[in-house]
Amino acid sequence: MRIVVSAQGDTLEAPASPVFGRCPTYVFVDTETMNYEAVPNPAMSQGGGAGIQAAQLVVNQGAQAVLTGNLGPNAFDVLRAAAVPAYLVSGGTVRQAVEAFKAGQLQSLGGANVAAHAGMGGGMGRGMGMGRGMGRGMDMGSAMPPAPPGQPGMQAISESEMVELRNTLESLRKQLAETMDRIEQLEKED
Repeated sequence: MRIVVSAQGDTLEAPASPVFGRCPTYVFVDTETMNYEAVPNPAMSQGGGAGIQAAQLVVNQGAQAVLTGNLGPNAFDVLRAAAVPAYLVSGGTVRQAVEAFKAGQLQSLGGANVAAHAGMGGGMGRGMGMGRGMGRGMDMGSAMPPAPPGQPGMQAISESEMVELRNTLESLRKQLAETMDRIEQLEKED
């Protein structure tokens, strides 16, 4: 079975991401062989519609199940329309999430577990994202649902989110450096 885990990195040892639509990477795993393929999330920095685009990507890549943390209503609707079930992952690595899925230990998501646009946080682009929807620094906690009984609470989610934010920052720094290099090249050509 081909499943996908929203992840903070591109290996089986990468932390599972607490968010779906704006996670850095999707790791597709064959549950029988544990062979995997990491696919960067092109919707991660979208101003809107990230969940829909992300869900369409994983469906088009042949995912038969989604393992993730927070899943918004738009993404959930796309997955439901494609008959792709979603399961709640509350931490650990991609490998641990897949093993828990195989052992039947993950809770099935019968619907969205966060409000629309929850991955954007209350900042709505007013923070460090410079208007690109990455301003999650303001009011980060308000979009988080309470932890289900027996599962890690805000501390575990906050640590995972901190890793995600650091990965996002590194990606943005790289994009900025590449953009600045390209501008310099174009200016020299003039």
